[in-house]
Amino acid sequence: MRNSSTPNLQPLIGGIIAALIVLIGFNSFVIINPGQAGVLSILGKAQNGPLLEGIHFKPPLVSQVDIYDVTVQKFEVPAQSSTKDLQELTASFAINFRLDPMNVVNIRREQGTLQNVVSKIIAPQTQESFKIAAAIRTVEESITKRSELKNDFDKALTERLDRYGILVLDTSVVDLTFSPEFARAVEDKQIAEQRAQRAIYIAREAEQQAQADINRAKGRAEAQRLLAETLKAQGGGLVLQKEAIEAWRNGGSQMPKVLVMGGDGKGGLPLLFNVSDKD
Repeated sequence: MRNSSTPNLQPLIGGIIAALIVLIGFNSFVIINPGQAGVLSILGKAQNGPLLEGIHFKPPLVSQVDIYDVTVQKFEVPAQSSTKDLQELTASFAINFRLDPMNVVNIRREQGTLQNVVSKIIAPQTQESFKIAAAIRTVEESITKRSELKNDFDKALTERLDRYGILVLDTSVVDLTFSPEFARAVEDKQIAEQRAQRAIYIAREAEQQAQADINRAKGRAEAQRLLAETLKAQGGGLVLQKEAIEAWRNGGSQMPKVLVMGGDGKGGLPLLFNVSDKD
C-alpha cells in the first residue's frame, strides 16, 4: 500500500520540463531589427552568411548572435601630414560611414567590434588618405584649394575602406591648421600685399593729379591764345576798353577813381589814374 504522505513529483517534473522547453524555444530564434545585421556563431565559429532583418533560427544553447549596427555612424578623426613644400598641415575630418551588411561576417572575424573597426581601420586609413592628398600640393594650395584637397582625400579613403566592408557616405573638413611659421609668413605676405596696393593707389592718385594739372595748364594756355588772337584782330581794343570799364565799375579800394577814354577815335586804351595822386 502506497504511503499517502509521499509527495507526488510528477507535476514538479512536468513543470520543469515545460519551462525548459519554453526556454529552449525562445533561445532557438533571434530577431534582427531594421538597421541591424547579425553574425551567427556555433560553438565559437562564425557561420557564413549574415543575418539580415527578420526572425532567424539558431541552435539553442550552443550558439550566439553578434548584432551590428549598420545605420550611418559619425566619427571625427584627426590627421597630420607634410605638404609638397614640407610644411606641417593638421586637419580634423568628420566621417559619415556605415558597415556593409553583407560583409559583417568578415568584420566579425577580422575586426570584432565596431570600436575596433574605428580604432584599427578607420583612424589609420584616414591618416594615410590625408597624407596622400596633402603630399601632392603645397600648404598654400591646400588652403586656397580646399575642395580639391577634400576630393582627393575622399577618393583615397573610399578605396581603402571599401576593402574592409566599410562604406564612406560623406566627409567634411572640420578644421585645417598649419604651422606657426607658415602663419607668420602668410601674415607678412598679406601686409606686403596691402602696402603694395597702397603704393599703387598713391601712384595712381599722383598720376591723376598730374594729369589734371596738365589739363588745367593746357586750358589756361588755350584761353590765353584765344585772347591774344582776339586782341590782335580788329576790334580788340574795344574788348580791352569794355573790360576796363567793367573793372572800374566793380572795383574796390585799389581801383582808380577816374576813367579817361582815349579821344583819338581809334579805340585806344583808357587812361587810368587816381585824383589823389595829383598834386
